[in-house]
Amino acid sequence: MRISPAILVCLAIVASAAVQTEKLRNEKVAAFDCTLRPGETQPLSGTQPSVTVYFQDASLEIVAQGGKPQKVAVKPGDAVFRPAQAGVVKNAGSSDVHFARVDFLGSGGSETWGTTGLSPNYKLLFENPYTRVYDIRIPAGTKEPQHTHKNRVVVCLSGAQLRHLMPDGREVPSTLQTGEIAWRLGATHIGQNLGATDLWVIAIEPK
Repeated sequence: MRISPAILVCLAIVASAAVQTEKLRNEKVAAFDCTLRPGETQPLSGTQPSVTVYFQDASLEIVAQGGKPQKVAVKPGDAVFRPAQAGVVKNAGSSDVHFARVDFLGSGGSETWGTTGLSPNYKLLFENPYTRVYDIRIPAGTKEPQHTHKNRVVVCLSGAQLRHLMPDGREVPSTLQTGEIAWRLGATHIGQNLGATDLWVIAIEPK
Protein backbone atom coordinates (compact mmCIF):
# COMPACT_ATOMS: atom_id res chain seq x y z
CA MET A 1 0.00 0.00 0.00
CA ARG A 2 1.34 3.40 -0.98
CA ILE A 3 1.24 6.14 1.73
CA SER A 4 0.60 9.65 0.47
CA PRO A 5 3.18 12.40 1.12
CA ALA A 6 0.61 14.32 3.21
CA ILE A 7 0.19 11.36 5.56
CA LEU A 8 3.96 10.96 5.84
CA VAL A 9 4.27 14.62 6.86
CA CYS A 10 1.55 14.17 9.52
CA LEU A 11 3.29 11.06 10.87
CA ALA A 12 6.59 12.94 11.06
CA ILE A 13 4.98 15.78 13.04
CA VAL A 14 3.38 13.35 15.51
CA ALA A 15 6.67 11.46 15.94
CA SER A 16 8.54 14.68 16.70
CA ALA A 17 6.03 16.11 19.19
CA ALA A 18 6.89 16.88 22.82
CA VAL A 19 5.98 14.67 25.76
CA GLN A 20 3.43 16.70 27.73
CA THR A 21 1.50 15.89 30.93
CA GLU A 22 -1.22 18.12 32.33
CA LYS A 23 -0.51 18.69 36.05
CA LEU A 24 -3.37 21.01 37.00
CA ARG A 25 -6.28 22.99 35.58
CA ASN A 26 -8.75 25.49 37.03
CA GLU A 27 -10.62 28.57 35.81
CA LYS A 28 -7.41 30.62 35.69
CA VAL A 29 -4.64 28.34 34.40
CA ALA A 30 -3.67 25.01 32.90
CA ALA A 31 -0.16 23.80 33.81
CA PHE A 32 1.87 21.17 31.96
CA ASP A 33 5.08 19.21 32.56
CA CYS A 34 6.87 19.02 29.20
CA THR A 35 9.95 17.33 27.74
CA LEU A 36 11.39 18.01 24.30
CA ARG A 37 13.97 15.54 23.01
CA PRO A 38 16.66 16.76 20.58
CA GLY A 39 15.03 17.80 17.33
CA GLU A 40 11.48 17.57 18.70
CA THR A 41 8.99 20.41 18.41
CA GLN A 42 6.00 21.79 20.29
CA PRO A 43 3.37 24.15 18.86
CA LEU A 44 2.86 27.56 20.46
CA SER A 45 -0.76 28.44 21.20
CA GLY A 46 -2.35 31.09 19.06
CA THR A 47 -5.18 31.59 21.57
CA GLN A 48 -3.64 31.56 25.07
CA PRO A 49 -0.65 33.46 26.48
CA SER A 50 1.70 31.40 28.63
CA VAL A 51 4.76 31.35 30.88
CA THR A 52 7.44 28.69 30.43
CA VAL A 53 9.90 27.85 33.23
CA TYR A 54 13.02 25.85 32.30
CA PHE A 55 14.64 23.25 34.54
CA GLN A 56 18.04 23.16 32.79
CA ASP A 57 20.25 24.78 30.15
CA ALA A 58 18.83 24.46 26.66
CA SER A 59 19.24 25.68 23.11
CA LEU A 60 15.94 26.37 21.35
CA GLU A 61 14.73 27.50 17.96
CA ILE A 62 11.47 29.47 18.01
CA VAL A 63 9.46 30.32 14.91
CA ALA A 64 6.45 32.62 15.32
CA GLN A 65 3.77 32.33 12.68
CA GLY A 66 4.93 34.24 9.62
CA GLY A 67 8.33 34.95 11.22
CA LYS A 68 11.90 33.74 10.87
CA PRO A 69 13.56 31.14 13.15
CA GLN A 70 15.20 32.63 16.24
CA LYS A 71 17.87 30.87 18.31
CA VAL A 72 17.32 31.19 22.06
CA ALA A 73 19.53 29.97 24.93
CA VAL A 74 17.88 29.40 28.32
CA LYS A 75 19.15 28.37 31.74
CA PRO A 76 17.59 26.83 34.87
CA GLY A 77 14.99 29.10 36.44
CA ASP A 78 14.42 31.22 33.33
CA ALA A 79 10.76 32.22 33.12
CA VAL A 80 9.61 33.35 29.68
CA PHE A 81 6.26 34.97 28.86
CA ARG A 82 4.85 34.26 25.41
CA PRO A 83 1.81 36.09 24.00
CA ALA A 84 -1.00 34.26 22.23
CA GLN A 85 0.80 33.90 18.91
CA ALA A 86 0.87 30.68 16.90
CA GLY A 87 4.25 29.17 16.11
CA VAL A 88 6.62 26.34 16.95
CA VAL A 89 9.43 25.81 19.47
CA LYS A 90 12.12 23.23 18.67
CA ASN A 91 14.84 21.66 20.82
CA ALA A 92 17.95 22.66 18.86
CA GLY A 93 20.37 21.13 21.38
CA SER A 94 21.75 17.63 21.95
CA SER A 95 20.01 16.89 25.28
CA ASP A 96 16.40 16.64 26.46
CA VAL A 97 14.78 19.91 27.52
CA HIS A 98 12.52 19.73 30.60
CA PHE A 99 10.19 22.65 31.31
CA ALA A 100 6.89 23.67 32.86
CA ARG A 101 4.34 25.60 30.82
CA VAL A 102 1.48 27.57 32.37
CA ASP A 103 -1.32 28.68 30.03
CA PHE A 104 -3.55 31.57 31.14
CA LEU A 105 -7.23 30.80 30.56
CA GLY A 106 -8.66 34.12 31.75
CA SER A 107 -8.68 37.56 30.15
CA GLY A 108 -6.16 39.07 32.58
CA GLY A 109 -6.57 42.28 34.56
CA SER A 110 -5.48 45.91 34.73
CA GLU A 111 -4.29 45.91 38.36
CA THR A 112 -0.54 46.21 39.03
CA TRP A 113 0.70 44.31 42.12
CA GLY A 114 4.42 45.04 42.03
CA THR A 115 6.12 43.66 45.15
CA THR A 116 3.11 44.29 47.41
CA GLY A 117 2.87 41.60 50.06
CA LEU A 118 6.00 39.74 48.98
CA SER A 119 8.93 38.84 51.21
CA PRO A 120 11.93 41.16 50.67
CA ASN A 121 14.11 38.16 49.71
CA TYR A 122 11.89 37.38 46.70
CA LYS A 123 12.96 38.58 43.26
CA LEU A 124 10.21 39.94 41.02
CA LEU A 125 10.97 38.61 37.53
CA PHE A 126 8.19 40.37 35.62
CA GLU A 127 4.56 41.43 35.72
CA ASN A 128 2.05 42.05 32.95
CA PRO A 129 -1.77 42.06 32.56
CA TYR A 130 -1.86 38.24 32.86
CA THR A 131 0.52 37.40 35.69
CA ARG A 132 3.06 38.31 38.35
CA VAL A 133 6.10 36.01 38.34
CA TYR A 134 8.76 35.90 41.06
CA ASP A 135 11.72 33.84 42.26
CA ILE A 136 11.65 32.33 45.79
CA ARG A 137 14.75 30.96 47.51
CA ILE A 138 14.92 29.79 51.14
CA PRO A 139 18.29 28.36 52.23
CA ALA A 140 18.28 25.14 54.24
CA GLY A 141 17.62 25.65 57.96
CA THR A 142 16.29 29.21 57.61
CA LYS A 143 12.95 30.97 57.52
CA GLU A 144 11.65 34.07 55.80
CA PRO A 145 9.68 37.05 57.15
CA GLN A 146 5.89 36.96 57.22
CA HIS A 147 4.45 37.78 53.81
CA THR A 148 1.35 37.27 51.63
CA HIS A 149 0.91 35.29 48.42
CA LYS A 150 -1.95 35.33 45.95
CA ASN A 151 -3.26 32.11 44.37
CA ARG A 152 -0.42 30.75 42.28
CA VAL A 153 1.30 27.98 40.38
CA VAL A 154 4.62 26.97 41.93
CA VAL A 155 7.35 25.38 39.81
CA CYS A 156 10.00 23.77 42.02
CA LEU A 157 13.59 23.73 40.76
CA SER A 158 15.07 22.57 44.07
CA GLY A 159 12.85 20.80 46.59
CA ALA A 160 12.95 21.05 50.37
CA GLN A 161 11.15 20.00 53.54
CA LEU A 162 9.00 22.99 54.48
CA ARG A 163 6.65 24.25 57.14
CA HIS A 164 4.36 27.28 57.01
CA LEU A 165 3.85 29.23 60.23
CA MET A 166 0.40 30.82 60.08
CA PRO A 167 -0.67 34.08 61.83
CA ASP A 168 -3.12 32.13 64.05
CA GLY A 169 -0.31 29.91 65.37
CA ARG A 170 -0.96 26.87 63.19
CA GLU A 171 1.99 25.00 61.63
CA VAL A 172 1.26 23.57 58.19
CA PRO A 173 3.66 21.20 56.34
CA SER A 174 4.22 22.21 52.72
CA THR A 175 7.10 20.13 51.36
CA LEU A 176 7.94 20.45 47.64
CA GLN A 177 9.81 17.98 45.44
CA THR A 178 12.27 18.99 42.71
CA GLY A 179 10.36 19.14 39.42
CA GLU A 180 6.96 19.49 41.11
CA ILE A 181 4.32 21.76 39.55
CA ALA A 182 1.52 22.58 41.99
CA TRP A 183 -1.33 24.99 42.75
CA ARG A 184 -1.17 26.92 46.02
CA LEU A 185 -3.92 29.10 47.48
CA GLY A 186 -3.17 32.64 48.57
CA ALA A 187 -2.24 33.01 52.23
CA THR A 188 -0.23 34.99 54.76
CA HIS A 189 2.52 32.97 56.43
CA ILE A 190 6.18 32.51 57.33
CA GLY A 191 7.98 29.90 55.23
CA GLN A 192 10.44 27.71 57.13
CA ASN A 193 12.93 25.37 55.45
CA LEU A 194 13.40 22.43 57.81
CA GLY A 195 15.53 20.29 55.51
CA ALA A 196 19.12 20.03 54.34
CA THR A 197 18.48 21.34 50.82
CA ASP A 198 17.89 24.92 49.65
CA LEU A 199 14.44 25.70 48.28
CA TRP A 200 14.17 27.27 44.83
CA VAL A 201 10.75 27.97 43.37
CA ILE A 202 9.32 30.11 40.57
CA ALA A 203 5.84 31.40 41.53
CA ILE A 204 3.33 32.35 38.82
CA GLU A 205 0.27 34.28 40.01
CA PRO A 206 -2.51 34.62 37.41
CA LYS A 207 -4.63 37.75 37.26
